[in-house]
Amino acid sequence: MNNARPQERRADFDVVSAWVPAGARVLDLGCGDGSLLARLERERQCRGYGVEIDDDAVLAAMQNGVNVIQSNIEGGLAFFKNRSFDIVILSQTLQATRHTEALINDVLTIGKSAIITLPNFGHWQVRWQLGVGGRMPVSARMPYQWYDTPNVHFSTVLDFDRFCEQKGIVMEKKMVLSGGKEVKLLPNVRGETAVYQIRRQK
Repeated sequence: MNNARPQERRADFDVVSAWVPAGARVLDLGCGDGSLLARLERERQCRGYGVEIDDDAVLAAMQNGVNVIQSNIEGGLAFFKNRSFDIVILSQTLQATRHTEALINDVLTIGKSAIITLPNFGHWQVRWQLGVGGRMPVSARMPYQWYDTPNVHFSTVLDFDRFCEQKGIVMEKKMVLSGGKEVKLLPNVRGETAVYQIRRQK
C-alpha cells in the first residue's frame, strides 16, 4: 500500500529515521519494497517486520533483506500482541485505507507509539488545480488520475491535527515538509507532506 517508487529518496524517510530510537522494535505497515525498514535496520540497528499486500512489493522487500508478512493491514492486526513494538510506521499508507480510525486504534494498541506520514491535500497547488482548473490535482507527489488513485481519504494537515485532538491522541512530534525542507510558515498551505509521531494518552 506504500505508494513510493522503489528506492526513491524521500524526505519523510529522513525524518522517520531520525525519530526512530536506535535498537527499536519496528513494524512498518504498507512497507512497499521495504526500503524504509531496510534503512532503519542498517542505520538504526532496528529489528522488526514489514506488512504488505502487493505481490511484487513483497518480493522486492524480501530482496531488500527485510522480514515481510503478506497481509491486508485492514483485516486486523490481532496476530501482534499489545505493545509488542516500540514504533509502528504508516508511511504514505493511511490515506489508502478505508477504515482509518479503526486502523489507528489497532496501531496504537500494538505499538507504544506510531509514526505516520501523510500527503497534504491542502497544499496550494492542489487548491489551485481543483479551484481554478476544476480538475482533480495531479503532481509529482500525487501522480495518479482520479480514476486510478489508491488514495481513499483526502486529508489536510489541519484535518489530522483535529482528528488527533478529537480522539484524545497525543501528538509527540510533528513536521511538515515541502521540497525536502521543513515548512513552519503556513504549513497547511505550503506543505506537501506531514510527519507525525503519536501515542495514546497515558
